[in-house]
Parts: sequence; structure tokens; C-alpha cells
Amino acid sequence: MLNFSSNAPLRQTSKENIPPSGKVEASQVQRPKQRTVLGVLSENKQHGRSVSKGDRFSKHSSVSDSSQHTLLGCTSSSGFDVNVEEACEVVLSASGQEVVSKSYHLDIETTPLQNIDMRLLLGLSSSPCKESSMQSEIDESLMSDEDLFVSEYAEDIHQHLRESEMTLRAKPGHLENHPEITSSMRVVLVDWMVEVVQEYNLRPETLHLAVNYLDRFLSCTALIQRAKLQLVGTVALLIASKYEEIYPPKLNDFVYITDSTYTKGQLIRMEHFVFKVLAFKMAAPTMNQFLRLFMSIHPVCANTENLALYVAELSLMEIEPFLHYTSSMVAAAAFCLALYTVSESLWPDSLSVFTAYTMADIGPCLNELHKLFIGAESHPQQAITKKYKSSKYCHVSRITPPDTLLFP
Repeated sequence: MLNFSSNAPLRQTSKENIPPSGKVEASQVQRPKQRTVLGVLSENKQHGRSVSKGDRFSKHSSVSDSSQHTLLGCTSSSGFDVNVEEACEVVLSASGQEVVSKSYHLDIETTPLQNIDMRLLLGLSSSPCKESSMQSEIDESLMSDEDLFVSEYAEDIHQHLRESEMTLRAKPGHLENHPEITSSMRVVLVDWMVEVVQEYNLRPETLHLAVNYLDRFLSCTALIQRAKLQLVGTVALLIASKYEEIYPPKLNDFVYITDSTYTKGQLIRMEHFVFKVLAFKMAAPTMNQFLRLFMSIHPVCANTENLALYVAELSLMEIEPFLHYTSSMVAAAAFCLALYTVSESLWPDSLSVFTAYTMADIGPCLNELHKLFIGAESHPQQAITKKYKSSKYCHVSRITPPDTLLFP
């Protein structure tokens, strides 16, 4: 169990004691292999020629209705009682057994696909029997069409995310409803969640979603006990990995990472409760999604990309003042700060037109991110900084932040 004391060291989730998901049991842990390091581009213009890069923005979040659940001390249409344990029991008695989601099978005919967009959507490669020169030409044309395909829907995707982020965000000051929980405890928890995501090689989007679930849950509840905070964070990771990962860690893995502080039954009960509190609205827009979209509109070099991801991830640690800004605003500020740090450029005109954000809009959040960036090396929790010191992320956390920001 995490020790939330500010003076006590955080229990480390080392690679020696975290099993790879779905591979071996906890007692047969092996050190996971290091990922392949991609080449680093030194300039944004060089990177602009690259047409296939990183994670493509492909997820379409579904907009749900804007009705809010107010639970544990507030009016609720779901009939929950005033305390967490009783509410968990209500969920169990109502659901009975663990819910199994339906699966659907896409039946694809064996006839050759003539439509190149369909081949892109299905991720099919060309026939291996073709000449290598012809294969190269086909791949090049596929990449070009893929870029056109993404840009064709970029505005619609962005508009949809901007609408969704207004209803699927946490409330500033939500910890006031939880007297036993402090902002420093949340920092320790998020730092631990970063370590778990790293050790299981989960996607960055899984971390961003999990933190969104954590804060939204705390916004809609009250009087969560200190001993249950790590349970909520663990379940947030569990749900986010189910939503985002192809091969999410198993339930036993999540029991193991808490040193068996919580049982499988407790995780399942809390999972049901979190789903009820969040009204099953799990497709929340995140800073990571906005950053990926911005980079598809305005390509940047690897250093700028990873630095923007690093600064955005740092903001997950602090609820003040960053919960006062939308995810798109923080993402825009992170992108702008990274661009300014690497190439002394400011918010590009292409993104100003695309997002309708001006430098005046971004300025306050940009200043707050700059302060966070400067203080990152001296922060008590170092999981994010250590993560971005690796060659996989171009060592961007070692980049010296600018002393001042000069912008209109």
C-alpha cells in the first residue's frame, strides 16, 4: 500500500517485481525487454517530410448526455447511499455477477480490396509476392492517402473533442469534499500510477484516461477515506487499460502491484462503483489526444513532440491550477512551450486558425506550465522526469527550460 506521508519514500514498482501483463504469474517475474529506440530528428522541417510517425489520432470519442451524477452526500438519481461501502454493496446487489461486454466479429470477404481508403482503415498490407520496387511505390502512395484521410476529418474530430471535454472533466477544488485526502496524497498516487504504466508498457493515453477517471470520481463523491485512495487509483488504471489497451493487465496483476493490499473482490466492487459514478461515460478527451491531433496539423521534430508530451504529463500531477483549464487549453500551452523551448517559435498560425486559440488565450496556462517545467527537477516525485530521461523520449527532461517567456 502507498504511504502518503510526504516524508516517507514511495514504494518503488521496479521491473523486478512487476510481472508483464498476461504473460507469467507474479511469482515468475522477469525483467521486460527494452523497447526499440527510434531515430531522433533534429529539426521540425526535417520531420515535416515524415508521413508515418508515432501514434495516429484514430479514436473517436462518443458524446454522452451532460447529466451529472451527484453521489455520497448529494442528490442522486441512482439511489446510492451516503457512504462508499454501502454504495458498493448496492452496486453488487443490483448487478449480481461481473458484467461481460459483448464482442462483435467483422466478416471481411476474401475478394481483393480495390478501395485504398478501406485498406487503410483495415490496416491491410500489400501482397508480399510483388516486386520490392512496386511495394515501395504502393507504400508511399498509401502513406500519402493516409495523411489526406486524417486531415479530411481533423476539424470534425477536434470540434467533437472540444464539445466532449466540457462535460467529461473534473471539477476544480474537488478535494474539499474529502477531508482525509490532500493534494500531496494525490501527487504521490499519480506518481505511482506513472510507474505502473511504465512497468507494464501501457500506452500514454491509458495514464491520461486513468487520471481523468480518478479526478472525475473524486468530483462526484465525498468522504472517500485515505485508505481507499490507492484503491480508486488502481481501479482507474484497470478501467483505462481495458478501454485503451489491446492486451490489458489481468486482475491478478492489479492485486499484485498494490502488494495485495486489496483483494480481487474489492477491486471488482470498486470497479462497479466507479462505472456507476461516472455513468459509464469513459470516452473522455485527454491532453494526449489533443496533442496528437495538433501534431498531425503542424508536424514537429521528435524533441518538440516528446517535450510537449513531457510537460503535459507533468500537469497531471497538479490539480491546482490545471483543473481550471480544459484539456485542449493545457495541450495547446504544452505544445507552445515545447516549440518555444526547442526552436524559439511561438503558437503557429496554422493551429491558431484550427483551434481558435490565440496567444492571449494560451498565455496564463503557458506561464503556469513554464513554472512547473522549471521546478520539475526539484519535485519530490520524479517518476515522470525519470521516464522522459530515457532515449525512447529523446532525453527531453534533461533539456534546460527557458528562463523567461517572451511573447506578445
